[in-house]
Amino acid sequence: MDLKKSDLKGQLNIAVEAAHVAGQLLLEGFEKEKTIDRKSSEVDWVTEYDRASEDLIVKRLIGANPDHGIVGEEGSRKEGSSGYTWYIDPLDATNNYAHKFPIFAVSIGLYLNEEPLVGVVYDPVRGDTFTGLTGQGAFLSTSGGSKQLFVSSTNDLNQSLLATGFPYDRQTSRHNNISEVKAFVETAQGIRRPGCAALDMVYVACGRLDGYWEYKLFAWDMAAARLIVEEAGGKFTSPDGKPIIMEEKLSVLASNGHIHDQMLQVLSRARLERQED
Repeated sequence: MDLKKSDLKGQLNIAVEAAHVAGQLLLEGFEKEKTIDRKSSEVDWVTEYDRASEDLIVKRLIGANPDHGIVGEEGSRKEGSSGYTWYIDPLDATNNYAHKFPIFAVSIGLYLNEEPLVGVVYDPVRGDTFTGLTGQGAFLSTSGGSKQLFVSSTNDLNQSLLATGFPYDRQTSRHNNISEVKAFVETAQGIRRPGCAALDMVYVACGRLDGYWEYKLFAWDMAAARLIVEEAGGKFTSPDGKPIIMEEKLSVLASNGHIHDQMLQVLSRARLERQED
């Protein structure tokens, strides 16, 4: 059964509550020593707090929605019977967290097949809660209140502040984003690498950044932030300009919309240069 607007608001509230509970757990463990395991590579870390955060979120979401599916970074999988799927990143920027570098987030997104419906990105350190509801806008809630989000009006790449990240196989793969970074260093005002994809993307939504690109992400990295960017008036595609398809692994380009084509051109040139090397 399709969720109505009022039902989606209820789902948003459930997701916000789950993100806040998980965020509190992460804050409690932030300064503590952690057990580090490796996943896909030596630089792809996971801690006991990633897993504990995911467990908390999954229990709350499935408790409220037993017929929904689950795709979680730390292995939670559930086939739903309704077509609705929650994409969960219980601790985005694990490497930051493990090093006690205070930039990390909880990300929760609800989709109906390929359609994003609900997005929540919570920054526990700053107390920032970024939310989006399909067709109802994007918002930032802080201790000082709530405001609607809109992307920046910057229309010149030379005056744009961008962010990016690097794939976990960057030490072994030529497709490691180095060519693209070089190209944007030469064409943008500045580039930042905070190490938290979800926050990078919602920073585009609220105008703190003008654009963001990254290769070899996972669906849980971008599911929530995508909706927030789009509801704030931004544009969200793959780095070749094609629409996003919700596969487990994907690459993204998010912008305020005004510089999107300029970024696509730079990325295209960088791909050609990498192929010619």
